[in-house]
Amino acid sequence: MELFEIGKAGPSDCTQRCPRSWTDFEALGYPWQPLHGKKEKGPSPEEAIQKLKETEKILIKKQEFLEQKIQQELQTAKKHGTKNKRAALQALRRKKRLEQQLAQTDGTLSTLEFQREAIENATTNAEVLRTMELAAHGMKKAYQDMDIDKVDELMADITEQQEVAQQISDAISRPVGFADDVDEDELLEELEELEQEELARELLHVGDKDEEPPVKLPSIPSTHLPAGPAPKADEDEEALKQLAEWVS
Repeated sequence: MELFEIGKAGPSDCTQRCPRSWTDFEALGYPWQPLHGKKEKGPSPEEAIQKLKETEKILIKKQEFLEQKIQQELQTAKKHGTKNKRAALQALRRKKRLEQQLAQTDGTLSTLEFQREAIENATTNAEVLRTMELAAHGMKKAYQDMDIDKVDELMADITEQQEVAQQISDAISRPVGFADDVDEDELLEELEELEQEELARELLHVGDKDEEPPVKLPSIPSTHLPAGPAPKADEDEEALKQLAEWVS
């Protein structure tokens, strides 16, 4: 351990020695801390967003106050006008200073809004990434016990079992017993012979069928139909004749 002397010019005359570095203090058993103290933990995104919102509210209130003051100074300048030129100029100067403060406040508020929106977007993106990572781990865990070869084998087994089930269904539904010994062609020939016999029997008994009674038509009427109406000229002649007889 390297030491230096206090109060003496030479190392041989030193009556009191002290460490030259913090490492020497640690070697002697003295605890130490940096002068700047313990490093503080930074705020979380939620805390930063909340702080920005609070500051934005303060700036908005300041904007409203400055706008009111600007209007007041403008009214003061109009009030004095040419009557009190000095007071009007002072009001206009105050109005200019207030407008500058208002412009600065507007810029500061825009910057804070931009920061807040950036933090909100970053927080949203971080949450989306965490969710995607969680989903990826969940999917990986879900498929960790699966193998594509095993899946192919399983599908092949399922297909084979379906084929076996279909064969069993066909075997159960197939008729058994006497029907297996009967020839289908022989049955068709017998059916055709029966149809031919039935047709021949119908042809033999065609003449034996009772004749149907003739259709009775209505008789012709013997009375004469009434004559049509008399012409109009004959009616006029008959009326003239009756009038002549009455006059005579």
